[in-house]
Amino acid sequence: MKTAKLIFCFLLVALLSCAALAQDTSKRKLIEIYRIAPGKHVEFLKIIAQFDEANRVAGVPPRDLYVHSDGASWDFMLIQPAELTDEQSKAVSEASKKLNLPRGAKFFVQFRANVAEHSDTFAEGPITAKEYLSRLEEK
Repeated sequence: MKTAKLIFCFLLVALLSCAALAQDTSKRKLIEIYRIAPGKHVEFLKIIAQFDEANRVAGVPPRDLYVHSDGASWDFMLIQPAELTDEQSKAVSEASKKLNLPRGAKFFVQFRANVAEHSDTFAEGPITAKEYLSRLEEK
């Protein structure tokens, strides 16, 4: 009986750990920071609006846009989920085709014509310091 309880507890802990990992994955974000080429701010925003429309058509939330107001040299920051499901990716691709948005090399050249510099990074959050500290205690 004790062995069965031990196995049950082990399986429960494993299941909860998997659930926690799945939850953490959903908190991963892609953060893009852009410094725009001189005079290209409106064009950049128009492209982002088009791709946000493709997301809307596909049932995916638009990117969170942040606009620089003071301080560092960046102009715009976009935050979005780091990963989409296969179904979401397919829906966004189909919506992009339907909206006749540039793809591949054409997208790269058109999009980058507006960008002087950018960086991409992945982050997890939002999360509190207490939540993150509790992970240090997990095994």
